[in-house]
Amino acid sequence: MKVAFIGLGNMGASLAKAVAKEVDAQDLLLVNRSPQKVQEFISQYGGTASDLEQVFKEAEVIFLGVKPYQICPLLEEYQDILTQRSNLLLVSMAAGLELEKLAEVIQNDQLGLIRIMPNTPVAIGQGVISLARSQAVTDQQVAQVNQLLAGAGALYEIEEKLMDPATAVAGCGPAFVYQMIEAMADAGVDLGLTREQAFQMAAQTFQGASQMVLETGEHPARLRDAVCSPGGSTIAGVNRLEQVGLRGDIISGVEATYKRTQSRGKKREGIRKRLVSLIFFTLNDSQLPSHFRSDDRFLQTSWERSGRGRRD
Repeated sequence: MKVAFIGLGNMGASLAKAVAKEVDAQDLLLVNRSPQKVQEFISQYGGTASDLEQVFKEAEVIFLGVKPYQICPLLEEYQDILTQRSNLLLVSMAAGLELEKLAEVIQNDQLGLIRIMPNTPVAIGQGVISLARSQAVTDQQVAQVNQLLAGAGALYEIEEKLMDPATAVAGCGPAFVYQMIEAMADAGVDLGLTREQAFQMAAQTFQGASQMVLETGEHPARLRDAVCSPGGSTIAGVNRLEQVGLRGDIISGVEATYKRTQSRGKKREGIRKRLVSLIFFTLNDSQLPSHFRSDDRFLQTSWERSGRGRRD
């Protein structure tokens, strides 16, 4: 099976590194705007330098690691090839780009489409990857992706409508954890530990506590209670954290992240609509890109407002 990566940025390279452990070098096709980055990756992890035409013709799984605004024009450019493929799985890691939008561009119901959202710890094989799939994607294909990305971390399949909540918890979550590690380390330094000791102890404590939750399956509250002896030091600290609102602040932080993600998605859609309106006013129907379909309700309304689609 040939697997390709288009784009070797931080996230794309991290996932490609995991995939390089699962496939032979000749079956890992790599494309990037900078050929030097491809060669650097190959020298460290293996793979084969390729080009876009070869990737779209030969690869069975393609990871799209380019910027969200670049994906649709890219797929549009190679649409003639994509419409002829039936055994291809496209995996997008672009934030905010829904599967429906990709399907509109590709116009091939036989192609499998998967949307993933990894978090930064995939770089060390300890990440969380949220996954949503189109109807054309089989369980076997999901299992293949799971196997390919096994070295990057844990994969969780969810409905696409839950991608934004998953991003708020897992995608942005590492930043919250880093803040808490830093705060605990600062307290340790204030109490006499060296900075290195404090950071190591705080980080290891988070790692160990997380593994306890995952391996025991116990509710975090029960594990917390096991640490708190009656009248002891731990319960005094827990009570203080409750008084200052730590739990509520963490919930508020995750919810603020979710709301910002939602608002950015609406903003992107607003920009898309304004651009499409401009296109309708400046181009005739035969010049329109094929993924701007005339049966789209908004596009049809814009076309009629332009005066070109007015029905007399």
